Amino acid sequence: MAFRLVIAEKPSVAQTIAAALGIKGKQDGYIEGGGYLISWCVGHLVQLAEAAAYGEQYKKWSFDSLPILPEEWQYAVDPDKGKQFKTIKELMHRADVSEVVNACDAGREGELIFRFVYDMTGCKKPMRRLWISSMEDGAIKAGFASLKDGRDYGALFASALCRAKADWLIGINATRLFSCLYGKTLNVGRVQTPTLKMLVDRDAAITNFKKETYYHVRLMLPGAEAASAKICAADEAGKLKAACEASAAVCTSLVKEKKTIAPPKLFDLTSLQRETNRIYGYTAKQTLDLAQTLYEKKLLTYPRTDSAFLTDDMGETATGIIALLCGKLPFMAGISFTPEVSRVLNSKKVSDHHAIIPTMELAKTDLSGLPETERNILTLAGARLLMAAAEPHTFEAVTAVFECAGQTFTAKARTVLSDGWKGLERRYRATLKTKPDPEDDGESGLLSGTLSFTEGQTFDRPTAKVTEHDTTPPKPHNEASLLSAMERAGNEETDPDAERRGLGTPATRAAVIEKLVKGGFVERKGKQLIPTKAGINLVCVLPEALTSPKLTAEWENNLTQIAKGKADPDAFMGGIEEMAKGLVKSYPFLSDEKKDLFKPERAELGKCPRCGSTVYEGKKNYYCSSRECAFTMWKNDRFFEERKVTFSPKIAAALLKDGRAAAKKLYSPKTGKTYEGTVLLADTGGKYVNYRVELPKKRK
Repeated sequence: MAFRLVIAEKPSVAQTIAAALGIKGKQDGYIEGGGYLISWCVGHLVQLAEAAAYGEQYKKWSFDSLPILPEEWQYAVDPDKGKQFKTIKELMHRADVSEVVNACDAGREGELIFRFVYDMTGCKKPMRRLWISSMEDGAIKAGFASLKDGRDYGALFASALCRAKADWLIGINATRLFSCLYGKTLNVGRVQTPTLKMLVDRDAAITNFKKETYYHVRLMLPGAEAASAKICAADEAGKLKAACEASAAVCTSLVKEKKTIAPPKLFDLTSLQRETNRIYGYTAKQTLDLAQTLYEKKLLTYPRTDSAFLTDDMGETATGIIALLCGKLPFMAGISFTPEVSRVLNSKKVSDHHAIIPTMELAKTDLSGLPETERNILTLAGARLLMAAAEPHTFEAVTAVFECAGQTFTAKARTVLSDGWKGLERRYRATLKTKPDPEDDGESGLLSGTLSFTEGQTFDRPTAKVTEHDTTPPKPHNEASLLSAMERAGNEETDPDAERRGLGTPATRAAVIEKLVKGGFVERKGKQLIPTKAGINLVCVLPEALTSPKLTAEWENNLTQIAKGKADPDAFMGGIEEMAKGLVKSYPFLSDEKKDLFKPERAELGKCPRCGSTVYEGKKNYYCSSRECAFTMWKNDRFFEERKVTFSPKIAAALLKDGRAAAKKLYSPKTGKTYEGTVLLADTGGKYVNYRVELPKKRK
């Protein structure tokens, strides 16, 4: 019997495919039955090898070994996933396997993951491609009924390979170059570095902000206030107020407009991360991890998506889930809700995966039994599906314009005509413990109600007042605003047909932010993301080519053309190699002053008891900063080692400040026991600093 071997990207996807095809024979590392063997890659199973694989000279980071430009690219199996690779290799070489189906994600990276494994196992068997946008049973069966020839996706693989090699070449050469120059590990990446630049630019805008005061003159009219344009000087505003109160205000225009605020789109990963950060303060990584857990529990659809719509074949599914949500979510109790499901369907706007929505598995689930964090994500995704399928919010906006003392004054108001989706949003928000600020829809400044004026209506000597206002600095980025900025970065320079737009992908943006924090270039202060001194310095020393999103835009435009078979992969890679060479040539040396840019700032512990200069912490000691002074307290001093006490910076600081430091567990070599005491600084001014122990006084 001949078998068809199917390779999915992840175990969960393999299980979904197996269930759709009715295959239940679970084996070690694969599922077997009905003429199919279904296995999985566990993400990037095979990757481009590390630099050290290309020679001994690359094991140590050195300027002289740069640039690193592999002639023959090498590949390596992820060391933690060797067992699964061995399983797939054995399956691919089984005599009864007639063809291999690539069922990895339908997109550029999915193509790369499969091809790396296919090539590294040395497989030569016919290759087919499963290309689907939905994991519904019907879509999977239809996909298997119309498998594509794997060779048709050669250009897509070429673009994926170029992306991987280009990121390797620029990432490894730039990271080693700047790390060697500055004596500190400085991770440089095509996505990470422009993201850091956005945080640094925002920080600079806040630092350099200069507050300006401005004024409005307001006419107090029946049922409304009409405001002037901004006025810079207080005396000018005062003069206008006086002039208005001595003249007449005439209504010159009254405009009524019916306005519509469309329902929000469904969640892709980035918009889900933004909303959970705004409402719950979750980081992008926390949201991705929670959504992944819910996906594995079959309660949420695949989270790593950049699509905000469902495919056209999912109307029935969406209708069923909406009906389920109306009964499951407490804030929907007592509401008569007729969804317009067609609003959320658009196959043309679905890429690798459709938008994130709850699944029918919800019917069997007690929401109260889920951890609160998971319940929050699932409820939010459900609420968004309901809102997206609801009626638009409509209102009448009225704008009245008045002339008075030669100036124009404006009053605005709104009357809600149909609450639509905003009514559902209000009900959902009422269930939240903390109420986030509503997002500005551009109409939030309007007063509720209507304006009862007519054109030509005159108000003699109206009362007026002056209000004072200050311009406000930009806010520091939080994860919600940074994710939006990453999504938009470079889009005006990116081909609309490019597979990826913005910085990174929905699946990688969270990891980029975490890497910046872990590397010490960004720190979290509450919800805010603030660049550190090292982060600001890194952006300052790197060339614009590496800190601007333009590089990503250029790459994506080229990769799109390669994927369409309209551009030469070799020419693209030639350009990348030239860029790597140019980087190394541009930075042959640094001045001593610049070399120390990333040296850690010394920790100041106190003042020297001998000369009064600052005492700093070194690797092995606490030393006086004055070169003429010999005061040094050694961390491995025998006094502390004999008593088995770590000579910590806290103890050192106390000795410098008060000449004494409490110690709880002083070891006695004579008795073998520990005791409490106070360490005293008994410095006699000699070569070595002395200490002694003072025991607590016994109570009489």
